[in-house]
Amino acid sequence: MHRLSRRDFLKLTGGAAVGAAILGASVSRSVEAPTRTPLRRETTALSSGDAYLAIATGPDSALITRRAVAALGGMERFVKRGDDVIVKPNICNGYHGYQYASTTNPWVCAAVVSMCREAGAARVRVMDNPFGGTAEHAYAVSGVGAAVERAGGEMALMSPARYRTYTVPAGRDIRSWPVYSDIMDCDVLINVPVAKQHGLARLTLGGKNLIGTVLHAGQLHWNLGQRVADLTSLVRPTLTVVDAVRILTRGGPTGGDLAAVRQLDTVIASHDTVAADAAAAALFGVRPTDVAYLPEASAMGLGTMRIDRVKTARITS
Repeated sequence: MHRLSRRDFLKLTGGAAVGAAILGASVSRSVEAPTRTPLRRETTALSSGDAYLAIATGPDSALITRRAVAALGGMERFVKRGDDVIVKPNICNGYHGYQYASTTNPWVCAAVVSMCREAGAARVRVMDNPFGGTAEHAYAVSGVGAAVERAGGEMALMSPARYRTYTVPAGRDIRSWPVYSDIMDCDVLINVPVAKQHGLARLTLGGKNLIGTVLHAGQLHWNLGQRVADLTSLVRPTLTVVDAVRILTRGGPTGGDLAAVRQLDTVIASHDTVAADAAAAALFGVRPTDVAYLPEASAMGLGTMRIDRVKTARITS
């Protein structure tokens, strides 16, 4: 399945954006009139040797992250010299360390940062908007902050002043939403969620990880499946790398019980967030159709759940 690039998508939906600006009612009173949706540079097309989806397993978290991305054509396919890159992990809380599988594995995140720098990125920022304490505390407790800085990246704080309201041209439930403007304006957005159970969504993976890019996140949990799909149509990560090194099987999204954690030593990568999440769902024995947002995102043409029909590289180290 050919993934519609962000640039092509916006060309095709230009008329819809105008209609949304005129007719679309905001879901929040704090949202202002919709603003222009910026363009993100297209991802280089797949070559005949590249995998559409990569699943790598092994004891070295950084190595399997590198091998998964290499199977897709390497980070150079996604990041060009001089690019401004943002990496969005899941650092949703500062309650406990990565061992509890509620936050992204530090070595997976650091490997992504290192590959971006090696590909020539001018700047690589890592950010999230955690609840329950300050971002600085969550960055430290998760272990992501120190790992990213050693890899040459920057841990950035998401300032409330830098959210802007954007139209959602393809949105079926939401027509506009406030999103962190740096995430919308960067050249490359890399989504690095941890795979874990979630009481409402069944699982929280790449699609739901994008909720950390917006204001009024709680409101997206009303009609969660469609609203996350609508958000995915707007934010459109360039690359999704799912951390399934340690997965949380119950008690999500924050966890806190090591008995609920399974060590799978797996990383999944794709330019298609839907495909990456569908593959991650299988690790839990969950059908993609049972994950809130995946059927809706697939129906909107944002990716494929039929991973049996795409070229998949399985790497074991």
